Amino acid sequence: MKGLIITNPYDYSLANRRKVGRMVSEFENLKVSTEVVANDKFLAYLDKGKAKADVRADFALYFDKDKYVAQLLEMCGIRVFNSSQALAVCDDKMQTHIALANCGIPMPTTLAGTLCYNPRGKLQYSYLKQAADTLDFPLVVKECYGSYGEQVYLAKTMDELVLITERIKFKPYIFQQFAADSAGKDMRVIVIGGKTVCGMIRQSVNGDFRSNTQLGGKAAACDVPRDIALLCERVSKIIGLDYCGVDILLSSAPMVCEVNSNAMFNAMEQSSGVNVARKYCEHIIRTVNNA
Repeated sequence: MKGLIITNPYDYSLANRRKVGRMVSEFENLKVSTEVVANDKFLAYLDKGKAKADVRADFALYFDKDKYVAQLLEMCGIRVFNSSQALAVCDDKMQTHIALANCGIPMPTTLAGTLCYNPRGKLQYSYLKQAADTLDFPLVVKECYGSYGEQVYLAKTMDELVLITERIKFKPYIFQQFAADSAGKDMRVIVIGGKTVCGMIRQSVNGDFRSNTQLGGKAAACDVPRDIALLCERVSKIIGLDYCGVDILLSSAPMVCEVNSNAMFNAMEQSSGVNVARKYCEHIIRTVNNA
């Protein structure tokens, strides 16, 4: 069996390098050869209207967000983990919430931001006031495409809301209810093959309302309560994910905040002692062998 590990050529983060290295190592331990390939080589394309791939592999572990190449690889018969459809849903935060809507999944109240296509356009105060009246201050503003918590903002006043939205109005974004009782703290749950594997509590130590470990948050392993484990498994099944990290807001009634199809797991492995990479590799091998 041979696999490709496809990475984004511009992600220089230590967390990503560690994740790739762990997967390579565990595949090697399981006697599966892999090749790490940066996704700037036109691995798959359309040739006279037909999908064509210049790579050969039994599977592709896709550590990127370029849904087009993932789709083309699938059209050429290569099993992609996660699927291109699941990647696309998770890459867009609003699309994630829409996919989970009407399925009994508890989530914060969420409004889709209005895109501005005109450089001279100014967002209407009444529009922002409606968002504020619906959600109350403070409220969260998120760019739909983003990683490591870096495109997430907290608006405490109308003036802050105006400044934030004017800066990002040309990008897809959402307004979201702020869970004050989970500020700076959440639970990250890893689900592989539809089963909850492990969890950790992420806690900000610098007063940030975001808990991401890449932003300095600390991680501590935790037992995942059965109701939250089942919730995360349902989320994984609805979206069709082989692997994901589900972020749970620890409010009085837990809510799904985000779903990450390419969740980093270095902090999870270190805090929990669970070999996440090994479990993901085993799932991939099992899936390919049973296809």
